[in-house]
Amino acid sequence: MNTLSDRLNRLAPSATLAMSQRSSELKAQGVDVINMSVGEPDFNTPDHIKAAAIRAVEENYSRYSPVPGYPALKQAIVQKLKRENGLDYAPSQILCSNGAKQSVCNAIMALVNAGDEVIIPAPYWVSYPQMVLLAEGTPVFVEATIEQDFKITPQQLEAAITPNTRALILCSPSNPTGSVYSREELEALKDVLLCHPRVIVLADEIYEHINYVGQHASIAQFADIKDRVVVINGVSKAYAMTGWRIGFIAAPEWIVKGCNKLQGQYTSGPCSVSQKAAEEAFAGPQECVEVMRQAFERRRDLIVKLAKEIPGLEVNRPEGAFYLFPKCSSFFGKKDGDRVINSSTDLAMYLLEVGHVATVGGDAFGSPECFRMSYATSDENIIEAMRRIKETLARLA
Repeated sequence: MNTLSDRLNRLAPSATLAMSQRSSELKAQGVDVINMSVGEPDFNTPDHIKAAAIRAVEENYSRYSPVPGYPALKQAIVQKLKRENGLDYAPSQILCSNGAKQSVCNAIMALVNAGDEVIIPAPYWVSYPQMVLLAEGTPVFVEATIEQDFKITPQQLEAAITPNTRALILCSPSNPTGSVYSREELEALKDVLLCHPRVIVLADEIYEHINYVGQHASIAQFADIKDRVVVINGVSKAYAMTGWRIGFIAAPEWIVKGCNKLQGQYTSGPCSVSQKAAEEAFAGPQECVEVMRQAFERRRDLIVKLAKEIPGLEVNRPEGAFYLFPKCSSFFGKKDGDRVINSSTDLAMYLLEVGHVATVGGDAFGSPECFRMSYATSDENIIEAMRRIKETLARLA
């Protein structure tokens, strides 16, 4: 019989990739679509990083690499964590993978048993709950509203923890909201977690450098919980290297060994040439990171200003990443002809098919009253996209 596994049938397809695909289909038909659905920097990979990759090819880095990554790359990550984050790790506490997405999934698969609960603040990145389901765990969602800047409180965290809680996934700066937890906010969450020693924190920090409020804060900075934190990061966002597929975890050695065992059985080590490029990204000049960060901050200011001029949208001011996550529930129940908007997914499809702007409904992120826009695109595209969105939403009555 043509029957897929129950494991696979439990999973939902990626809403962000689905919307991007629909956008591409319209573009192929000649429709001028502005794509704000995908979280990908629009910059090219910096030249010094590309040059390191070219050298790697010429020097024949073309064979299998060690499962956890080349020693030189792991050492560059150790130095980066010390230099930028004040965190001390040994190379044996680092594991490099095929993107931070695999790093997250490795950690979940290595730690979560059937029936274990994983706390996921909502809004959340679409893949977190699907990975937990893949591990036969139970996602437990804690809602953080726009009124609290999409950040959970210590009281909410305490209320969500049960004897079955195995992990908390914390993403800061956040996808999809751009919210950033301060040092004080992280310390308050840490104090709750200290009373629950079984709970591991998966700290997804892939947007670390796209931060508009100063120094990035990691929950791993607190010595009394560091041995229960898995730091997840990579090169995709900060260095515009999404396609190079290099991520890493920094974690207690027993977790790294478990992830290494897992990775050794289903992907082995990540791309050899990409690793040499990532080594240069971490160890080489860092000016490119600040140039891109400043551009994203300018775009943040622009899109927030324009979104606040659209009647019916409720907008907060993101402190990091490159997403805006406005509340759009005031449009639910409104119509354009025979078309009725009943959800944020309906609204996103309406904006795509009528306004020709690709966004993603908040249903997929656990916040059905909002939708996500990526401003990792040019100022001109942002201005035009927001003009289209304003005009399209004005048609609803």
